[in-house]
Amino acid sequence: MKEPLPANFKPTWAIEAEELTKSFGHRLALRGINLKVARGEFFIIFGPNGAGKTTLIKILATLSKPSSGSVRIAGLDLKKSPAEIRHQIGVVCHQTYLYDNLTAYENLRFYGRMYDVTNVEKRIQQVANYMGLVFVLKERMGTLSRGMQQRLSIARAIIHNPEILLLDEPETGLDQNALLLFEDLLTSFRRSNKTLVMTTHNPERGLKMADRVIILAQGKVVYEETKPDVATFKRGYLCEGVRY
Repeated sequence: MKEPLPANFKPTWAIEAEELTKSFGHRLALRGINLKVARGEFFIIFGPNGAGKTTLIKILATLSKPSSGSVRIAGLDLKKSPAEIRHQIGVVCHQTYLYDNLTAYENLRFYGRMYDVTNVEKRIQQVANYMGLVFVLKERMGTLSRGMQQRLSIARAIIHNPEILLLDEPETGLDQNALLLFEDLLTSFRRSNKTLVMTTHNPERGLKMADRVIILAQGKVVYEETKPDVATFKRGYLCEGVRY
């Protein structure tokens, strides 16, 4: 049963998760995660490999189903309204979700039409400019370098101007110029009061941008802090015996 999003409805919490668990066979990847992300907040998730960061992002992005617990995104229940939620979010994961046999332009047009983007041709040019893709729009995705594919993946994620951006180590493969473009994009999103949730292994960059951070370890939240400095953050890691 669909749960329609009321007109002009903007909940206080962009993301709410209660007692969220995810198991793969006998392995428990998430162990009772509780978190709330405010609308307009930049929320950073740190943690070592295998901590559950990607699993959490995939669940929030409706790409994976939780084993138990509840999730609400933009006021919508994850189980009841996954299609409606997908219109509210943009996602960058380790997979590009792009089509190798289509050009960069065709990939963006496909997603623009899927999300009913108004004036999709103009929007393609905008996101291509944001990520420095104008000169590769006619190139097939499969022929692009890993860095250019990641730029295109980010452009795909924002083509429909989502309210919430979920980013799983989005810096992967980006060169210094692309990182600068990406940081400018994040700054623009923040000025528009968009909500950003990002996983990263880079403490300096993450802490510079974050309103709030958590550390995941073995599927649990072991540390949470609002605007910590680098020294405080590193002490939080060391207290839990976690290395980044």
